[in-house]
Amino acid sequence: MRFFIPAVFCALLAVFPIASDAVEVKFTPIYENIELERPVSLIVPPDGSNRRFLVEQTGKIKILPTDESANEAEVFLDTTKLIGVEKDFEEGLLGLAFHPKYKDNGKFYLTMSRQGPKRLVVSEFSVSKDNANAGDPASERVLMEIQQPEWNHNSGNLFFHPKDGMLYICVGDGGMKNGVFMLAQKLTRRNGKVLRIDVDSKSQGRAYGIPADNPFVDEENACPEIWALGLRNPWGAWVDEKTGLFYLADVGQDLYEEINIMESGGNYGWEHREGFHEFAARNALMAALGRKPGPPEGAVFIDPIHEYSRGDGLSITGGFVYRGKNKALDGHYLYGDWRLGNIWALHYDAEKKEVTANHQLYKPEDPRNPLVQPTGFYPDENGEAIVLGWKGEAFRIEAK
Repeated sequence: MRFFIPAVFCALLAVFPIASDAVEVKFTPIYENIELERPVSLIVPPDGSNRRFLVEQTGKIKILPTDESANEAEVFLDTTKLIGVEKDFEEGLLGLAFHPKYKDNGKFYLTMSRQGPKRLVVSEFSVSKDNANAGDPASERVLMEIQQPEWNHNSGNLFFHPKDGMLYICVGDGGMKNGVFMLAQKLTRRNGKVLRIDVDSKSQGRAYGIPADNPFVDEENACPEIWALGLRNPWGAWVDEKTGLFYLADVGQDLYEEINIMESGGNYGWEHREGFHEFAARNALMAALGRKPGPPEGAVFIDPIHEYSRGDGLSITGGFVYRGKNKALDGHYLYGDWRLGNIWALHYDAEKKEVTANHQLYKPEDPRNPLVQPTGFYPDENGEAIVLGWKGEAFRIEAK
């Protein structure tokens, strides 16, 4: 969802068998009879209901029916009048997370774009008291507003950590090219960061609590919400409950896309690095602005665990670590490229701290017309993989 190109979408068969180098899967379309408009997220709440909540960037959250051939989906919440969009390509409704105690308190959290001034908003909502399948739009409690200089690089992924119960919020660097606003490395700004807050408490002057063990709480002038920094446009956050590893894909600019393992206080290099490499355009920009080209004093950058170049794509869509029935995919982080439609399964060995496999699950015959331009990879209520597509598709990834 980061680089737009016109494309003609071909007619699709009922099942798409796909060969890979070591893992063979098929992509089976689901919900073909329901109109899905730019789906970006599919979340199953922690309430035992096994309902699938689909987030559409255009503003609606739908509850998908159990019957994947059904004709209708119930609208849980319509935020089209709550969001503000200047350019709908990257702005809109961007993320959904259910409170870990959603079954008891009915609270859920959204990230969305608003204008005047342009900003990314993190808000708390509640389910309707009279209808478990309806969110209450009047219940909004704004937690945080983050200035966005431009319309792109919002990110907006958010989730509750399965171990510490804190809300993690991924924020892009503010937009434009070359990191011209120079926000990702600044601890005085929330852009280009992963933020971490406690929604069940309130710190002085805030609608939320600051966890005492956040890495920069004692640093003068730093935003205490910051948990990690140096990101461009993170998209695809996932904590693997089995290993505890926090995976996060980050969209590159000129040459490389990357996947990171996130650590508290970690600096992932943007806007001085892209993937494993020095970001060449940075030095020229700094020279033009009359500024020093090097990184901040004392900065230590953490390498990604994986990158790919422009030969494989232009905009990474991160996903999740698969733990379903397909043993060949167990422990693999599913991800793809939005522009070219390539899809992979990456295995990272936590003990060796290295990638041990990167299977290509799908490669389009014609990169101008891929099967799907992935906007997200998500597990259903049984842990089985669903990939969402920019043009309104949803597919199951299944053993062939």
